[in-house]
Amino acid sequence: MAVNGFSLNGIELGVATAATQIEGGRVDSNWQHWADVPGNVADGSTPERAADHWNRVDQDLELLLDLNVKHYRMGLEWARIEPEPGVFSGPALDHYADELTELCASGIKPLVTLHHFNNPWWFEELGGFENPNAVTILTRYTRQVVERLGGLVDEWITINEPNVYATQGWYFGVWPPGKKSLKDTLKVMQTCIEAHVAMYNTIHSIQPDAKVGVAHHLRLFRPARKTNPLDWAGARAMAYLFQGALVKAMTLGEIRPPFKRNGIEPGQYADFHGVNYYTPNIVRGFTEEVAPNVAVNDLGWEIYPAGIAQICRRLDEIFPAPIYITENGTADAADAWRSRFLYDHLKALAESGLPVKRYYHWCFTDNWEWVEGEEPRFGLVELDYDTQERRVRDSGRFFADMSWKGEVTEEAYSRWVANSHYRKN
Repeated sequence: MAVNGFSLNGIELGVATAATQIEGGRVDSNWQHWADVPGNVADGSTPERAADHWNRVDQDLELLLDLNVKHYRMGLEWARIEPEPGVFSGPALDHYADELTELCASGIKPLVTLHHFNNPWWFEELGGFENPNAVTILTRYTRQVVERLGGLVDEWITINEPNVYATQGWYFGVWPPGKKSLKDTLKVMQTCIEAHVAMYNTIHSIQPDAKVGVAHHLRLFRPARKTNPLDWAGARAMAYLFQGALVKAMTLGEIRPPFKRNGIEPGQYADFHGVNYYTPNIVRGFTEEVAPNVAVNDLGWEIYPAGIAQICRRLDEIFPAPIYITENGTADAADAWRSRFLYDHLKALAESGLPVKRYYHWCFTDNWEWVEGEEPRFGLVELDYDTQERRVRDSGRFFADMSWKGEVTEEAYSRWVANSHYRKN
């Protein structure tokens, strides 16, 4: 019997990316305008160079094949596709169609994200997700994309991390549009709910057999002091407002305060559970902190592999459906513990007994990490931003071996995991 090896139990491996974070080029988007303002991005970088993927699709496809990737989650740059209101770019859609054609021809199944934090600047100037017509505008965009690309794609994510998008941009004010208002945060979340339902229905009207879902950013909210009622109350309140109410609304049409029904009927609005999992939250009163003496990544986020299965179990209890881990990864510039991270999280999933079908590692290659800029390194592929040279890391080799064999062998464990150790805070 294997001591350290294990079977993936049918979990198929893929990698995830987002258009703004890898494509490069100067695009008239909310993030380009945000990054142009000094001080908004930690290292002063912008998404203009990123990984230059827009010009290197063929090169990156070779790397995907080298990693034995079975599934590729990619985002679309809305600002490229609809550069003016109601005006859709044939060349941009053709570019994505060509990329998708190459993926499919190579045996890699695409999962396409329609909205991944990125807005055309004209939409941002209209108020973005605060605009009363936002749902109509997003639905128009969705219809154009699916009608053009639907012959190559039948799996879609409508919105990536609606809770993160709303809280970072409207509550903490550290992302565009840089507001700090709980009222506006909840308004944006409400729009995300309504937009997802409309986009879900639109896609199914064009592709009845499509699989459509949301990539939810999910965390465990744990009280810092297990016997303190204030910590328990804070943890429960944060979990409900940050994710619980949103998940039920966007999955089953179960609308609970502070959200409004606004014509949404109870029903099924997800064909799979999309899970982005990185770290848990420790709650003291109504503030968040990182527990002492725990494993952390380069950004100081706690590494807690058991949490990924715990989150998935809660989703399965809400609504039994296939589970796709649409993002999971770690900032590890030295590649010192990424193999251990992969091993621990996949082991927790494989042994959970839950219907986990896919695991998309974040990220394929190092990429522009929003307001953190180019410093954090999440990639299985190392990127030199100055030369655009790519190099598969050892953790990428481990990933490729697992994907090829459908298991972690004792040999793979000894080679890539045994000497891979987390650091603690």
